Order: sequence, then structure tokens, then C-alpha cells
Amino acid sequence: MPPRTSDAIVIGGGLVGAAIAWGLRGQGLETVLLDEGDIAFRASRGNFGLVWVQSKGLGAPWYQRWTRGSAGEWPALAADLGARTGLDLALQQPGGAHLCLSEPEFEDRAARMARMQSEAGNHGFDYRMIRAKELREMLPGLGPSVVGASWTPYDGHVGPLALLQALHRAFTEAGGAYIPDARVTGGTAAPNDFRVETAAGAFAAPRIVLAAGLGNADLAPRFGLDAPVRPQRGQILVTERARTILPMPTTTVRQTGEGTIMLGDSMEEVGFDTRQAPPVMAQIAQRAVLSFPWIAELNIVRAWSALRVMAPDGLPIYDQSDRYPGAFIANCHSGVTLAGAHARLLAPMIVQGSLDPVLAPFSAKRFDVPHAA
Repeated sequence: MPPRTSDAIVIGGGLVGAAIAWGLRGQGLETVLLDEGDIAFRASRGNFGLVWVQSKGLGAPWYQRWTRGSAGEWPALAADLGARTGLDLALQQPGGAHLCLSEPEFEDRAARMARMQSEAGNHGFDYRMIRAKELREMLPGLGPSVVGASWTPYDGHVGPLALLQALHRAFTEAGGAYIPDARVTGGTAAPNDFRVETAAGAFAAPRIVLAAGLGNADLAPRFGLDAPVRPQRGQILVTERARTILPMPTTTVRQTGEGTIMLGDSMEEVGFDTRQAPPVMAQIAQRAVLSFPWIAELNIVRAWSALRVMAPDGLPIYDQSDRYPGAFIANCHSGVTLAGAHARLLAPMIVQGSLDPVLAPFSAKRFDVPHAA
């Protein structure tokens, strides 16, 4: 049976792949989105939901600019998806705070933020270091252990599951082809001529985008690309619903649109182990209660772990294959934050057939020692 043909194939139905596929379809390309399904290590279903800028790009101002650009695209993305699907993504961008529970934490944070502002140069980087007295007026119920925080106006949060649903719905309702249970089992590559074999059939297109998260490590070499990514586990706790208390998100605590409180931000190097670790969960809860003592009165109703997709330096990977033009790759651990950029900035580059030079620092060639030298 001949393969199903289209203008583009996107491999990976999580937030990264779905945002790119939606962007390609919006540019008029007949696009097939191949999704391995729930057997995949899907980072999207475990996402904390932050649209976060202030912690991104220390020592890498190009990442800071890319992240800020994506945050700037978010209002238009949310409005477009909401209008097309009727789904409320619960986007709020009131700014965000990173809480510090000791003077050394506060001093380290202040130094980090000053360095990021210096590295930003003419692009600017607005932030404030706020002491506890003023911060308590901004965040009700702040605990006595909090000595201060960094704050930037760029940050916010969104419902990550609503985002994933909206991207899939908008994509398919616009005529995109979503193919579930389509794990890639084989494929061939030539310049602007790609064929993949899956459990759901064969597909062919002149463009292919690898957005399969941790699965890209195995897929990339087939298409002349490289994805040196590893898993990093994160755990999240969710409380029962409460009245609206928190007017803005913090790095480790946020209140969802439904009223629940999400607690998180663990970073564990445990390979592909997706089990939950009670000692880590206890640390997450302890820091949350030190930050906001009233959280101790709420019941924990859900908890889960998921695997981030991490490059050796923690930054995204964006590349086009030199050997097989038309083959692209996108890897990152910030699928929510970067959804705006993926749908509205990266997708048009793929349509045009080349990545903008602003993405050159994100190439996996940075890990090639001879090349870097």
C-alpha cells in the first residue's frame, strides 16, 4: 500500500509537536501529526503550567530572548485557540515571583537576576528584588520564613491540559490529520523526501519535524540529526480546591483556574524511573508550607511524576538536517512556556524551509567538541 502523503509530518503529539503542527496547519500546510499515545513518556501530562521567563537564560541570553518572545506571543495564541475551540486556557500573565527562604538564597537570586539583566544588553530585562514586607502585600498569607523574592512582569501560568486539548482540537478542526497509536518503527530519508513506517501505516512528506521528546534520541540519527537528551524526573502535588488566594504564580506554588494549589519543582536524575518518591514529595510540601503556612490546612488530592526532556546544558535543541534538508528537530523542557514561539515563530520558519539565525545557538552542534572548538 502506498504511503499517505502530505506537506509535512510531525512526530510527537505532546505540547511541542502539537503546537508546531497547529502552526504548520495555520500556514496552510497539509500536516500529519503522529502520536505514539499514552505509552510514551509524555512530559505534557505532567506539566506544572508556568509561562515562565525569569529563570531562563542565565549565561545564554539567546534563550532569554526566545523565552520572552514566546511569552509575548501567548496572549494571541490563547485568544486564537479559545475562539476556535471554545476552551478556556485560564491564561494569566500578572508577573511571577521566585520566593527566597533565607538571606543566602536572596543574595544568590539577586546576583543571578543582575547578571541576566547585564547579559540582556540592549534587549533589557526588567525585574525587582522585593523584601518580605512589601511582598506580603502582593501575596496574601506569605509565611515568616520568606525573606523576599525576585519578580518579573513577563511571567504567568495556564492550564496545560486545556492547552494540549485546545491544540489538538484546533489542529484537527482545521483539517489536520491526527494519527494516534502511531509509534515510528522505521523510515527513510532523502533531501525533502521522507517516509516513516508506523503501527498505523506509512506516511510520506517533503518536510518532517521530530518533536517526540525523549524519543528523539533514537529517531534523530535516521534523519541526519542529533538529540543528546536525557530524562529528568519532576514530581507535583495538588491540593483540594480553595477560594482564590494567590494573585500570581511562584516558581514552586501556583493556584489553578479551578482553585486547586499545585506544588512542585523537584529535579531528580533517576533515568526513566517514573515512580514517586515520598521523601521528595515531603520536601516539596515542606517548602510550600514554609512559603504559605495556610497550605498545611489543605488536603492533598492528587500527586504524580513525569519526565522532563533535558539536553546536557538544559537548553532547547532546534536544528535542520544538513544531510537531509527538510528534516527539523525541536526538543525542550518548557513545552508550555515555548508553545507561543513554537506555533507562531518556529512553524513559519519550517514552512519557509530554513531556521532563522536567531536559533543557531540552539543547534546540537554546540555539543560537538571539535565544532565548538
